[in-house]
Parts: sequence; structure tokens; C-alpha cells
Amino acid sequence: MHAVVLAGGKGVRLRPYTTSLPKPLVPIGDEFSILEIVLMQLADRGFTDVTIAIGHLGHLIKSFVGGGARWGLRVDYLEEQTPLGTMGPVLHLADRLPEHVLVMNGDILTDLRYDDLLRRHADGSAALTIATYTRDVYVDFGVLDVTDTRVVGFREKPRQHFDVSMGVYAVTTSALRRYPKDQHFGFDDLVLDLLERDEPPASLAFDGFWLDIGRPDDYDRANAEFGTLRQVLLPGRPVRKAAVPA
Repeated sequence: MHAVVLAGGKGVRLRPYTTSLPKPLVPIGDEFSILEIVLMQLADRGFTDVTIAIGHLGHLIKSFVGGGARWGLRVDYLEEQTPLGTMGPVLHLADRLPEHVLVMNGDILTDLRYDDLLRRHADGSAALTIATYTRDVYVDFGVLDVTDTRVVGFREKPRQHFDVSMGVYAVTTSALRRYPKDQHFGFDDLVLDLLERDEPPASLAFDGFWLDIGRPDDYDRANAEFGTLRQVLLPGRPVRKAAVPA
């Protein structure tokens, strides 16, 4: 099984932590980097090959991960000279990837079973399967429904539910070969085009742990809770101290 890990972003929202480190290498719990947790999880779930798309400070990722042997993986790299978007690296690699491949952001902490997502996708007929998570959004105001200057409804501090993308997908690479390579092509571009073609993506709902390390608050939470989360994310892994590049 093959995974493409997207690790080329600049991590602007996570500054100052990402001033000298790419976001996937920021340390969690003084023991691992985010990317190392992801690689261990992929290895534990039977993945054998990983391609890491790198850009900003990518040389640090290559230096730290190397060929992946310490996790029992074969790791290679796609170096983005210009940002290619979420799916752009996969378009670039489509001719040398397996028919079904996992694609994921390199800054996610979750106990989603990546192998189950890929197998369910392979058993289906959709070109894209999206791991989804339900988010509750709270509005801290009284919300008015107004028609022709008249208030026709009122909701006090309503709560809304949204199914959001977790940043983890399974993709059928043959379906991607119709798109031009070497261009910026985002997840949104792919979804909208599939809907336009009447080829709707599939979804896999998930209700376990998921945290997208996108903001300092998220990063602080991950570190504060890692003592508890460790057994959720890395069950059976012995505790150790591990240095990440400075």
C-alpha cells in the first residue's frame, strides 16, 4: 500500500513555531514530530511505500526521514518548485502510483485506520473517498430570520453541524490522468469537477480522535494532551525520547 503525504506548506498559521522548522517536523510531547507519528501509523497499518511532497524547508524533512528504513518504509520525495495544491503532487505522480493510493496532509493527528479507508475505497466505484468528521459550530448571538424587513424567526445562540474533510483521502489514480500535470490543483478543484461530471466522491464518516495542527492553539492542545493521546495514536509503542532537527 502506498501513501502520499503532503508536507510542502509554509505553515504560516503556526508561526512562530514554523519559522525554522517545517510544520510536519514540529515536536509533539517532546518525543516525536507530527510526521514521525504519521509514518509510524502508516507502517503499523501495513503501508510499505510513502511519497512525501516537500517544499518549504523540505531539506530538513529529507534529512530527518531519509529513506524511511527506521520505520520499515520505502520513502521517496516529490520536490515542489512551486506550490501544487492538495492534489497537484498526486497528478504529477499518477503514472507511477498504484491504482488506489492514500493521500493525506502531513500535519494531522488522528487514530483513523488509514488501511480501512484505502480498502473501502478500492472496493467501491468512486474516484475519490473523503474521510469526514462532524464539527459543531456555535454562534454566540441571537440569530434572526428576516424577510422584507420583518423578523419571521429567531434562534438563540444556535448550534450547527457540518461534515468537514479531515485532510485524508483515498484516490483512484487512473481517474486523475485526465487532468493536466504540473499545475496547481487543489482538493476543492477535484471535488467540484467530479460533482460537475456527475461522479460524486464517496465519504467515510469518522468519530474518533482528529486534530488538524493548523494554529498555535491546536499545537498547544496536542502537546498538553499528548500524555493521554499517546496510547490512542500509537498503541503499544514504547515510550522514548526522540530528537527532532533544530
